[in-house]
This record gives sequence, structure tokens and C-alpha cells, in this order.
Amino acid sequence: MKKQLLAAAVLAATGMLAQAGTLGDGNLNISGFGTLGVAQTDKDDAKFARYNQAAGTGDSPRIGLDSNLGLQATYTFSDSLSGTVQVLTRKNTSQQFTTDLTWGFLKYKLNDETNVRVGRVVLPAFLISDYQNVGYANTMMRPPIEMYGQAPIENVDGGDVNWQHAFGDTNVTVQAFGGVSRGKLYIPTGGGSVAKHQSPVFGLALTAEYGPFTGRLAHARAKIEVNNLQPMNALTDSLTATHVPMLVQLADDLTLKGGKHMSFTEIGMTMDWKNIVLQAEYAQRRAQDPVYIPETNSGYLMAGYRFGKVLPYYAHAYYKGAGSSVNVPTVPAGHPLAPTLASVRGLLVSPEQKTDLIGMRWDFAKSLALKVQIDHVKPTVKGGSLILPSGVPSYDKSVNVYAAGIDFVF
Repeated sequence: MKKQLLAAAVLAATGMLAQAGTLGDGNLNISGFGTLGVAQTDKDDAKFARYNQAAGTGDSPRIGLDSNLGLQATYTFSDSLSGTVQVLTRKNTSQQFTTDLTWGFLKYKLNDETNVRVGRVVLPAFLISDYQNVGYANTMMRPPIEMYGQAPIENVDGGDVNWQHAFGDTNVTVQAFGGVSRGKLYIPTGGGSVAKHQSPVFGLALTAEYGPFTGRLAHARAKIEVNNLQPMNALTDSLTATHVPMLVQLADDLTLKGGKHMSFTEIGMTMDWKNIVLQAEYAQRRAQDPVYIPETNSGYLMAGYRFGKVLPYYAHAYYKGAGSSVNVPTVPAGHPLAPTLASVRGLLVSPEQKTDLIGMRWDFAKSLALKVQIDHVKPTVKGGSLILPSGVPSYDKSVNVYAAGIDFVF
């Protein structure tokens, strides 16, 4: 079944542009990328997963954590107009491999420095947003979950405007984007469930490149709306049903029904100088409206040294709570509402986690790279980003994740 789904991604990408390919005019370009990886942990009482993955991996080898297959087709209509489609097969909010449209836009070149894209584009919230799913383009096995799990939006249906200009030896790119993000969110609490979100989003990203150095600053704002978030809806419905004014207000503050405004700000850098490779990011997630989603700070630093075609590396990553946007009413000890309000305060505490990892990348052949990586994951509050069994409120054991994979492009 898994092989059939991976094959379906190939057929989807090539089939959508089959007619264009028959023109034989050389304007169609098809490329692809993928990872065949296997991973396991040293424990099975909690699962390690990428952000928004429903399955995770435990103490037996599994291919679903890092394996994926992507195909991209671009057709050039003229010197100014082109169209791009990208599909990606991976394990995400489903227990099985599924195929999604990750890119799908028309690009119009206004001049040598400015272009406009209309359609589905990737939200440029992170340093490596454009290629975070392309394992071959990255040093590590996977983007640090502590950073890349803090923004739930991956794609935007709308568009962006890109302006590029060289100031001496420094190339600057300014990207303004906006639209509506639609997708699914895996909710690990309560035994696991999937909710749909619809979120208007806009923002700006600034990138500067100077020789081996790249710096980036991005800011995104979204009105995140999730109406079928069952665990939270059950709580807010019960609070509203009391008809106690302060509890009704608390329910309105907690919910994502109708949408709540949040922002995400990121700064990052890369350096590939001589044989030294560095990569780092820091980000803040903040709420402009009261909402149950905690505010967080997150970051990581990765350092490596290249020995010919072999690149060993080390990274440290973390995320921690930065407060809550919801003010929970206070009542005297012994008040009938005290237990309820105490449980809400506990809900608003952010999970926290830190990871130290070591790995190695070996470019053993053209367009092929072998990677091995060991992550030492330490949840510090609420089990961090680990998927916990139903009924387990917290988890504080360290988990080691062992992974190996082959990245390829074609």
C-alpha cells in the first residue's frame, strides 16, 4: 500500500502536465526529490514525530518519520510567464502515506528584479521554508521540531511578490505574501484527532546574501480559525453552559472558533565558509487575541565541519513557554470553581523540550547523500512534542532517536 501511494505521487505530477509534455517544445521541466529513511527510538511509551505527524516512531524500525517523495513540474509559456506544480507524498496527519499539492502557482516576471506568483505557495516563515521537505538540500535529517513545530501553517492560497536587488556584493530579496491557508492539524491529546483550519495570513520576509553568509528575517500574521477542535470545544462548551459570566468570557478567550490573531517572527542565518557550516534560527510565537495556544520562544544552532564529502555535525535545539494571552479568573481556595480554573491554568502552560543531536552526511555519489543521526530528546514540561498515550498528561523521560536515510534529487 505504501509503495502504491508513493507511485501515485509520480503519476499525479506527470499526469497533470502530460498534455504540456507532448508539445515537445522543451518548455516543460520535471524534477523530483525524496528521502528513503528508517528511524526508531529506545522507548515505546511515547512516540517521536515530526510536527503534524499522527503516527510517530517507537522502539521498532519505521520508515514513516523521514521518508517522502516529491515531484515538481514547471512549464515556461514565455520569457515572462511560467507555471509550477509540486506534489509531495509523506506521512502527515494520517497513519498512512498521503499525497498533497504543496506548490501550484503561475509566476509572472515584471522586470529583471520583480516577479509575482499567484496560486499556492509555501509560507516563508522559516529560514529553509522553501526546501524544508527536500532532504538533499539540508544538512540535518530533518528540521528541528522545536523550531519548525511552532507555526502550523505550511502553504498559502494567494500569492507573493518578490523583489531582488544587488547592493554591491550583497544580494537582497524582499518577499511580501498574503492569502488564506487551509489544511489539517493533528491534535495529539485525547487519543488523537484531526482538525481543519482556515487562516487568512500575510507577512514579509527579508533575505540578504553576502558570499558564504545568508541572513534572514521574517514576520507572519494570521487569523487562525479552527471550528472542529473537539478537545477544546468540549471544554469551552461546558464553560459556556454554566452561564456564569466569567466562565462564559473564559470560554470565548480560549476558543479558536471564529478565528484568533497570532504572529510569528523569525531570524536566521547560515554560513558555509571554507569547510565550516553553521545554521541557526530564533523565533517568537505571540498571540494578539486571547487564545489557548501558548506563546513560545524557540531556537537552534547547528555546526559542522566538512572533510571532503563527509560532513559531521552537532546541533542543540529548544522551545519553551513565554506566557499566556488568557487571564484566568482567581477565586478563593475552596470555591466551587477553583478546581475548574486550576485545570484551565494547567492547560495554558506550554509544553517545553530541548534536543541535542549529532549526525553525519556523506555525499557518496552524484545527487545522492547518506545521513545518519542520533537525537537525544529531553521533554521538560508536558512531554514536549512527543506523542503520549491516551490519558498520560505528562512525560519527562529522555528519548534517543536513531535514524538513517538516503536523500536524492533527480
